[in-house]
Amino acid sequence: MTSSGDGKQRKFGEPQFFGAGTVGERGQIVIPAEARKAYGIETGDKLLIMGTPDKKGLWLGKIEDIRAFHAIMTMFLSQLDQVENENLEEKAEDQEIDD
Repeated sequence: MTSSGDGKQRKFGEPQFFGAGTVGERGQIVIPAEARKAYGIETGDKLLIMGTPDKKGLWLGKIEDIRAFHAIMTMFLSQLDQVENENLEEKAEDQEIDD
């Protein structure tokens, strides 16, 4: 469960609809107040905006949150590399024993 800014408990991955926005003349998009509150987005926050590989959508997130996510994923990938290396070493040792 996760808590949103409105005090409601939501299940992880539960879709949230905050309304629609319009792109202004200068390319600005207004993020609905409920969405800003739920995600802790405040005036002056820097957001990273990325396009999906198929060019059909945009992802956005607060830069510090994306950095934290990146750090966690890097740690997990490092742990995965370590496990894979240990497995390769074990296989090599088993092969030497069989030869």
